[in-house]
Amino acid sequence: MADSTSSEHSGSLLLTIDRQLGRLENLFNDIGGVFIFALMWLTMAEVLGRRLFNAPVPGAIDYIEVGMAAFAFMGAAYCQRLGGHVRMDLLVTNLRGRILWFVEALAILVAVVYIAIIIWASAQDAWRSFDLGDETLDAHVPVWPSKLIVPVAMALLELRLLVNLWGYLRLLVLPNADPWAVPRIMHVEDVAQEQIRDVLGKIDIKTDRDSGPTAGR
Repeated sequence: MADSTSSEHSGSLLLTIDRQLGRLENLFNDIGGVFIFALMWLTMAEVLGRRLFNAPVPGAIDYIEVGMAAFAFMGAAYCQRLGGHVRMDLLVTNLRGRILWFVEALAILVAVVYIAIIIWASAQDAWRSFDLGDETLDAHVPVWPSKLIVPVAMALLELRLLVNLWGYLRLLVLPNADPWAVPRIMHVEDVAQEQIRDVLGKIDIKTDRDSGPTAGR
């Protein structure tokens, strides 16, 4: 009875942390989307100004360069939560139960170590850029804020990976439990069936709409 209560408390805590972390990941992903939108308009203004009026936006290339880090890294944790990163799952698709959760936990553990190294190295690089006063060549935009985005975004990804590791270890102990705080990895067959259901659903909706006026006649 004590073990059951402890496991339920652990699962509830994991689910709470997963949800709270998800809100922060959504915020980071939205910020990355704002940067994409802004840089899209800046790029369009640069191209049109250069082609039509022979008046390019001053420092546009520099702003695009320093802004690329935002949409390249800010959504990394969000993507990990959704299981959107590229995977080589030829072997994993044939695994079930505790063996599957063990392999997934091992892969996440390797990712945790790798991302920790990236955080350390990128943080040092950002500090070095700040200390040297590194700037872009044309508009003299400070580079260190762009470089600081990398360790900050990777730190959020590291938290997501640790939550994933916790979730996989929980499933390793309780293989029949609900898979909480782990990315939902869809197989090719599942993706195909979901797309078929979406298409059929749209066809049904369209058919209903088309048949409505006819029935009224």
